Amino acid sequence: MSCKMTIEQICGAVESPLFDRKSARIDAKALAVHLIAFANADGGVIAVGVEDDGTITGIDSYAENINELLRAPFDFCKPSVRVETERLSCTNRNGKADHILLIEVLQSSDLHANQADEVFFRVGDKSKKLNFEERLQLMYAKGTRYFEDTPVPDAAMEDIDLGFVKAYTSRIGYRKSPEEYLRENKEFLSERSGKEEVSAAAMLLFGKNPKHFFPRARIRFVRYEGTEARVGARMNVIKDVMFEGRILQVTEKALEFVGSQIKERTYLGADTRFVTEPEYPEFAWKELIINAVAHRDYSIKGTDIQIKMFDDRITVESPGTLPGIVRLNNMRHVHFSRNPKIAQFLHEYEYVQEFGEGVDRLYEVMEAAGLPQPEYKVEAFMLYATIRNTKLGGNCGGTTPVTTTDSTTDTSTVATILAFCVQPKSREEIMTMCGLKNKNHFIKAHLKPLLESGQLRMTIPDKPNSRNQKYVAVKPED
Repeated sequence: MSCKMTIEQICGAVESPLFDRKSARIDAKALAVHLIAFANADGGVIAVGVEDDGTITGIDSYAENINELLRAPFDFCKPSVRVETERLSCTNRNGKADHILLIEVLQSSDLHANQADEVFFRVGDKSKKLNFEERLQLMYAKGTRYFEDTPVPDAAMEDIDLGFVKAYTSRIGYRKSPEEYLRENKEFLSERSGKEEVSAAAMLLFGKNPKHFFPRARIRFVRYEGTEARVGARMNVIKDVMFEGRILQVTEKALEFVGSQIKERTYLGADTRFVTEPEYPEFAWKELIINAVAHRDYSIKGTDIQIKMFDDRITVESPGTLPGIVRLNNMRHVHFSRNPKIAQFLHEYEYVQEFGEGVDRLYEVMEAAGLPQPEYKVEAFMLYATIRNTKLGGNCGGTTPVTTTDSTTDTSTVATILAFCVQPKSREEIMTMCGLKNKNHFIKAHLKPLLESGQLRMTIPDKPNSRNQKYVAVKPED
């Protein structure tokens, strides 16, 4: 069993797209729903004998039902779901020796349903029943999903960097030889008609020279001056850099270089201390790049991943449309890996953190930074993901900007507010002027600091919460 979880991890883990806990009392048909949902998504682990709150009730007292549960992948799933099982020794809530049953559901290229011909898919920590349209979408995606498993014409073992494979297997705790790892795991190497074949995933991850077989499996970074791309005599390209090699090399090089291009802003905070912050949260721009590497369609060989940086935004262009049943309106909560082996590899190097949670967290960190929501669009078999560095309503550092490092000057929200409030204005009027919609954020990041610094004053100071309250800029001579 490839899943390695301790009792402590099982009890403390958060249920997710890849993990669930179930009581040993669960009905076999009900368990089948979750087996099907995991198999139709990216696989996962179900810990049987643990309640939803993490309490261990064990399986030893439910031997008859456990036997039914072990039959569920075969009796109640069509086609059968591939699983691996393991019993872990534990102490139950009554202090007695007991066991937990771990069921690892393996990734599947088949579309699985239950006896009632219902199809389920793992979404967040739930097993969602798919409607007819979603079922068709998933069926199509299953048919096109596993390009990473297709053999690479004319590739052989000699094209694999066994030294790098050894370093990787040491990292994951695999004790056999690199050759054995490739032949015994994830169909990296397979034999057909007496000939050994190398999969696309093996070449992209472990190849000596992947670009010989996949010349566009690379990342191009282009930095433009200004906010639009111009050509000809007005061309405004400042930097144009290409990153090539194995997937790990490409990822590391791109992240390091893009990190060197991120600007910093320094401003005077509400407590009169200088604050320095990057123009984008680190997680945000890294998530765009790593997502592109993990989920691009490597069967599209006519273009590469492109990172385009402008003064006001970063756009990552990734070959391929949204995979599976993922759509623009559900991508925060629905996850489907086009390249599960590549995604798992990046997870081992801690580039992919929690499967299925990256996009949702991206939205959260952008909001927390006071930046616009990420923008996604699909055009002509390309996915475009954009983040912007323009604070909602301008510079929402909350106070007067002092310096900008390697950056063009931004129009500050502070300056806008102070100029607007030459005449008394209401909170609603100020927010409308600055294009801000979140009242709590406006008060915390803008209004309160300006009042505390003495740059704004209330027209009715003895009644701060008055419905007639307005705010006026304080002139230096006041």
